[in-house]
Amino acid sequence: MKRLLFTLLTLSLVGTTFADEGMWLPSLIAGRIDDMRSKGFRLTAEDIYSVNKASMKDAVVLFNGGCTGEIVSPEGLLLTNHHCGYGAIQSHSSVEHDYLTHGFWARSRAEELPNEKLYVRILVRMEEVTDRIASGEQPEALIRAAEAEGTGYKASIEQMYYGNQQFLFVYEQFDDVRLVGAPPSSIGKFGGDTDNWIWPRHTGDFSVFRIYADRNNRPAAYSPDNVPYRPKRHFVISVKGIREGDFTMIYGFPGNTQEYILSDAVDYVVNRADPDKIAIRTGRLDLIAAAQASDPALRIHYAAKHANIANAWKKWQGEQLGLSRTRSVETKRQCERDFQLWADRHPEYAGLLSAMKAEYARMLQPYYAYEITRETLGTLPTAYSNEERSDELFERCRPTEQALFRHAFASYAAYCPEPYRIPEFLDGVAAAGSTEAYADQVFDGLWQRTDTTAIVRLDKAKKRMLNHITWLLGTTSLRNPTSKRLNELYAHYIKGLREWDTVRAFYPDANLTLRVAYGTVSGYEYADGEYHTPQTTLDGIIAKDNPEIYDYDIPQALRDLYASKDYGRWGISVDGRRTVPVCLLATNHTTGGNSGSPVLNGRGELVGINFDRTWRSTMSDIAFDPAICRNIAVDIRYVLFVIERIGGAGYLLDEMTLR
Repeated sequence: MKRLLFTLLTLSLVGTTFADEGMWLPSLIAGRIDDMRSKGFRLTAEDIYSVNKASMKDAVVLFNGGCTGEIVSPEGLLLTNHHCGYGAIQSHSSVEHDYLTHGFWARSRAEELPNEKLYVRILVRMEEVTDRIASGEQPEALIRAAEAEGTGYKASIEQMYYGNQQFLFVYEQFDDVRLVGAPPSSIGKFGGDTDNWIWPRHTGDFSVFRIYADRNNRPAAYSPDNVPYRPKRHFVISVKGIREGDFTMIYGFPGNTQEYILSDAVDYVVNRADPDKIAIRTGRLDLIAAAQASDPALRIHYAAKHANIANAWKKWQGEQLGLSRTRSVETKRQCERDFQLWADRHPEYAGLLSAMKAEYARMLQPYYAYEITRETLGTLPTAYSNEERSDELFERCRPTEQALFRHAFASYAAYCPEPYRIPEFLDGVAAAGSTEAYADQVFDGLWQRTDTTAIVRLDKAKKRMLNHITWLLGTTSLRNPTSKRLNELYAHYIKGLREWDTVRAFYPDANLTLRVAYGTVSGYEYADGEYHTPQTTLDGIIAKDNPEIYDYDIPQALRDLYASKDYGRWGISVDGRRTVPVCLLATNHTTGGNSGSPVLNGRGELVGINFDRTWRSTMSDIAFDPAICRNIAVDIRYVLFVIERIGGAGYLLDEMTLR
């Protein structure tokens, strides 16, 4: 009875079977179809994935190795996030043609801009090869044979469940991908870092590309003779809109999750690593923010640096808060205790948890030193370039740069465990008389170029220590058990878990392979008595609009449309007012790599483009809580509204299938 009660408790807490957790392999999705249909899906497993006929998988692309995109026309038109296309947009921008600030819209195919090294991959097929490899076939031979099957084919063998299963993934890679359109950054990045990980959200995070192929529709390097790619399948776009409770499905390439790691690793994240890294970054951000507040020019100068530091800093806070609120450490500990009771009766698993915990005990302290070293000394410049020195702001940056050195040295001395402190650092502090004096000495030599050997020597010593810890642990990541010993233990552990818990629906951790996640459009209770609805509108953009703040300074055209209420077919009525839908919230399980993923309704029609999670949802990389974990998407109607009414590129809609 205790075993049954705990299983039910675990299911209710982390949503393993009955809630919306899971990143499912599309080739095995038939096992989830009944549950999907109970939530509102109206198609079949073969509509999602098929090797015999065109299916949804043929309209989903891996965009440039780190994002997802979706094909939305029979002529290879592609949608992804603005932040995924940012590098391409930036590469074409100049003072004369500032596409980042003002946006870009090709008025014809001839104006679509090629992008060097930008590629997309479309999955041809995936197949399990566990037995073939076990019988002696070499993975390299399987990959070579698969790549020889077609022009532009790329293949890889990916591990699932820590190597308990191996799958061969075969892709068709297209290297001629051209920029078609992008909104101004004041739409594509509206809210900037301030709104990052936050709901309500009002960001039009999308960009438009087109895939080109040779005249036989095969992948080819860029050529003026190439023609738009003719896909096997493209997504129909629903302009009907969404309502709370509607089925949603994400089809994309989630990058990395760690759902099965032990409580030891989660406890380390929640109670040690995240709090200390947050504290260190808070100090850095405070110093930079003070400089920005003192001088408008410094505000701009440090904007990118502030945003880069704040991104993970903000994510860690949400992750820590979410994991603490759901008592994820204790939940995992209870699960491990119950597993051990079962394992005691199965000799092949009896000592497994003890071995895993012993390995974590060996690894935690040096890995903490690794993280602290990178968060402190690893953030310091080893040189200022001639370009930086020629900037008129250079000398005005000196107090802030010096303060950052002092903060890094002090944080390293305060947090890094003594056995892993760099000897050269300790010697420098001893010779200078204090940590602050040593920081000033190293900084002054670097700034004035009178003694750069001090920073170079310290940097080399830092790298030696990091390399030593990496050698000691056999990995550079504690969250992803990639060390040989831990991977072996986890492979055995996952096998045991699946034998022990026959109720739980297990899915493999994300590893940038194509997955299906599904759930519903849903708001959530952010705080006691504070319910967040799952839809935002143009009214919220106007409420945030502020020409004096870069991240909230919207295009005048958007203000004019709001004033006139001339929204055309994209206008909706909300509580008696005329407005335009902007973003939506759903319960789909997502992570990095899902940026740009299509959000689909129960008929497989495109209703949005995924781009973020809510703050506390960042915990879902480790533990999914259906009460608070939400993904954020830009409503496809806002995408079409911006293309047509802001970009003046309504002709693009003519090649889409709108329903």
